[in-house]
Amino acid sequence: MMNVAKFVWFNGKYVIKTKALVPITTHAIHYGTSIFEGIRAYWNHNNLYIFRLNDHITRFRNSGKFYSMTFKFSNMEIKDAIINLCIKNKITESCYIRPICFIGEHGISLHVTNKSPTHVAIFMFPMNNLFDKNGINACVSSWRKFDNSYLYTLAKMGGNYLNSILATQESKNNGYDEAILLDNQNNVSESPGENIFLVKNNIIMTPSLSSSILDGITRDTVIKLAQNIGYEIIEKRITRSELYLSDEVFLTGTAAELTPIIKIDNKIVGDGKKGRITKELMSKYNKVTVGNDVKFNNWATKVY
Repeated sequence: MMNVAKFVWFNGKYVIKTKALVPITTHAIHYGTSIFEGIRAYWNHNNLYIFRLNDHITRFRNSGKFYSMTFKFSNMEIKDAIINLCIKNKITESCYIRPICFIGEHGISLHVTNKSPTHVAIFMFPMNNLFDKNGINACVSSWRKFDNSYLYTLAKMGGNYLNSILATQESKNNGYDEAILLDNQNNVSESPGENIFLVKNNIIMTPSLSSSILDGITRDTVIKLAQNIGYEIIEKRITRSELYLSDEVFLTGTAAELTPIIKIDNKIVGDGKKGRITKELMSKYNKVTVGNDVKFNNWATKVY
């Protein structure tokens, strides 16, 4: 259960979470017409830092464009709302922030337009590690990641995640920590809520956008950090067999951060431990999220 902070931001106002109510006729409840973001804020002894806030807000708005969903608040208004909500809730620990925009009372019509009524809400709750940072056990799911001939893969849309729920249920029911989905060409796509990276002979590889992946902000972060260190990054189509032959495999995501995979389909990855390059990138990531790297300081927004 989420221990949601007392105050939420709802349509431009700060209200107690129990007062942020919507009717059962809300369009998003029936059809999944919602867009959302996951944002992390990190407490570092004396201040709270929101990671890549501007990039998350940009993607938030762009997701809505795919479905002609618009909202009346500017990016700066959303940014100020998030920062001030942290202050109002007196957040002094690492947390997860969830902005969401959804279609309100629109009847049962499927004709969503830029005139359809939208609502924007933001809430937050404390969050530490989603997965075991020493490594997890994953399986290749029998479910496939949908592609752009079905739905927009670049949209962080509520309805898109039914695909992720099916893959997660399958993996958990079979005793695994997480799933890995293939695309419709049987190449590696991503996990239900994370992008995936492979390391082979000191070269870092990750599926390209053509593999039906979400263009993850943490994925982009890791690519830039790895390139800054001096590693070669290759974005390409990756086969299932390459997963099993990798020296290291890890996931990236706002909630998962960097999470090593040490076993896939009960096959040991590398030496069965968190890899050297994964460790190095995790350490680098932990520094940039709280503004401790001069080159990437613009990624960390100070709250207090």
